[in-house]
Amino acid sequence: MAGPMPGDPRLRASDADRDRTAALLREHHAVGRLTGEEFEERLGKVFAARTLGELDALLADLPAIDLYQLPSAGIRPAPPGAVRRRGGPGLNRRGDGPPLQRITSWLTWTAASGLLLIIWLGVGIVAGGAAWLPWFLLIVIPWALTIARRPPGQL
Repeated sequence: MAGPMPGDPRLRASDADRDRTAALLREHHAVGRLTGEEFEERLGKVFAARTLGELDALLADLPAIDLYQLPSAGIRPAPPGAVRRRGGPGLNRRGDGPPLQRITSWLTWTAASGLLLIIWLGVGIVAGGAAWLPWFLLIVIPWALTIARRPPGQL
């Protein structure tokens, strides 16, 4: 006798099957097809489900969603020869200046560097010049290089 065929609703569900079903339910809830109460109820049933059939039953009254649809799938191509502007509101384009994250990183670096310089000078004065090795440079220079080399969108 042959075992169950792939796609057979009697097959045992894996954790990945449950996670995928939960993700689909989250998407349906996000677009308003499920109320919060319905979503919570179905989500509880997802993690109690033992078979693929039980998981499929939780999605039976909902349209299919492709979780792996690329964001550009809904964008119409520009006509030949048209110039499409990159970016949009809230997106940083060349010439708009540095992003806020980069400015914040440099401000933090500047404040910490100033504080380390003051500590270094204070220790040098108190120690009578014994601490004049500029140890703070071992911190601030690699930190500055890290910030400078970081791609603009990363923190």
